[in-house]
Amino acid sequence: MTKPILKVNKLKVGSKDVEKTLVDGISFVLNSGEVLALVGESGSGKSITALSIVRLLPNSLVVTGGNVVLEATNLFGLTEKQMNDIRGRRVSMIFQEPQTSLNPVQTIGHQIFEALRLHRELSSEEAQSEVVDLLLEVGLPDAESRVKWYPHQLSGGQIQRVMIAIALASNPTVLIADEPTTALDVTVQKQILELLLMLKSERDLSILFITHDLNVVADFADRVAVMNDGKLVEISACSDFFSAASHPYSQKLLNCLPNEGKFLPKNTRTSLLRVNNLHVWFPQRRGIFQHVFGYTKAVDGISFEINQGETLALVGESGCGKTTTGRAILRLCPMTKGQISYENLVIHTLPNQEYRRFRRKIQIIFQDPYSSMNPRMTVGNIIKEGMRALTYEIPKKIRDRYLCEILDRVGLPEEYLTRYPHEFSGGQRQRIAIARALAVKPKLIICDEPTSALDVALRSEVLALLRELQEEYGISYLFITHDLSLIPSFAHNVAVMKDGKIVEKGTAEDVLLHCEHEYSRKLVASAPNLITNTGGVVN
Repeated sequence: MTKPILKVNKLKVGSKDVEKTLVDGISFVLNSGEVLALVGESGSGKSITALSIVRLLPNSLVVTGGNVVLEATNLFGLTEKQMNDIRGRRVSMIFQEPQTSLNPVQTIGHQIFEALRLHRELSSEEAQSEVVDLLLEVGLPDAESRVKWYPHQLSGGQIQRVMIAIALASNPTVLIADEPTTALDVTVQKQILELLLMLKSERDLSILFITHDLNVVADFADRVAVMNDGKLVEISACSDFFSAASHPYSQKLLNCLPNEGKFLPKNTRTSLLRVNNLHVWFPQRRGIFQHVFGYTKAVDGISFEINQGETLALVGESGCGKTTTGRAILRLCPMTKGQISYENLVIHTLPNQEYRRFRRKIQIIFQDPYSSMNPRMTVGNIIKEGMRALTYEIPKKIRDRYLCEILDRVGLPEEYLTRYPHEFSGGQRQRIAIARALAVKPKLIICDEPTSALDVALRSEVLALLRELQEEYGISYLFITHDLSLIPSFAHNVAVMKDGKIVEKGTAEDVLLHCEHEYSRKLVASAPNLITNTGGVVN
């Protein structure tokens, strides 16, 4: 018989400044030893719910109703001092942005040490020993030496493991994981999820797992709770949710999942871009005179081509050289050697002035659209600035009409031209980034993880828009991604990168269903619910 550990009763959260309800009377129970996935689109109230449970809401928000009961303790009835004994000790939280949650000027060992001393009252010697044991438990290699490392010296997956170690330091009863795998590549994501499942079993943890990735939910959760506009619209067992979701909004989310069993047709088209033997090496320097003592081989002799009107997906783990490849094509970072040809023109040797005129033929959509826009400029000026920079001037008398047409093409109204980037959602900002790229009528767009931080509905919208633009204008894409589930319905060809090299390439169907390289098979096996050549799914 399951034992309720955490009860959320009619929780309501609103804004202090305006009369706006962000969480509207939701109730659910987290049972002992189970994983409850809280899913929904961005802005649905998932993270606010989690912050309310541990009473870490920002000053602008306030709980206006309901309560949260941990076993027999009403958390909303405690003083702040009493809550400090609960927070971290009995309820721990893994935050969405691990890099910003850690102190950049303290070693990771010291930050785990602090949590141990605060919540478990260990001696200094006992805590020091426990730090290493925790890092080993969460699978961080060479833990004894890495306790002296700082957060910036670790990869994204390693930082997330450190956050898990801090959360587990106090032996909590409940673990709240807020988007713990967002922006991680598939292999690291699988490692983190397997680690959480192992710790749940060993420590009898109850996990509230907040995510927008339904593929992860299918492999990880016991039950699913769906939020929409601050309301809880459905809660059910995981198997029931995916086989027979009852609420229309839940059905909408499931319909937004990419069709992993349907591949794009194979075509024989004219080559647009050829990359031959590309090397991008960054010198390693040391000493007072900064002598070069070696090189970081970010890209190490790769070759591929992209055909007109087709999409090449460049996949691999974080740090394998995918983004550096895209930046080298655009001369945003220097190439060491190799050749890049656009149609019959060798572009890497063009003089700067000539390349500047050429660059409008190849555009880029960055992973984080907000950081790629000037926050002090309106959308209209952001698009016009790109056109001016690439010498693609439109006569003034038709410029405003042209900008309206561009926004309309990406599904945004013309009044958005006078607004600023901070006034938009993540999906709207990504559409603005696409509009900026489209404004100069490119033939090739480099898409660098354009959907990694978007929820399933927004991701579906952005990919559908990119496909429509490809069909209408014949645009080619270099699609850099770590989400293999997107490839069957979006990419024609795939190149798999590892340690700066392409280890396998071919059509999407051949690479995903009949991959030959050991690393490609590892990627496919790590992807949740990815179709295999046997017609089943990888779990």
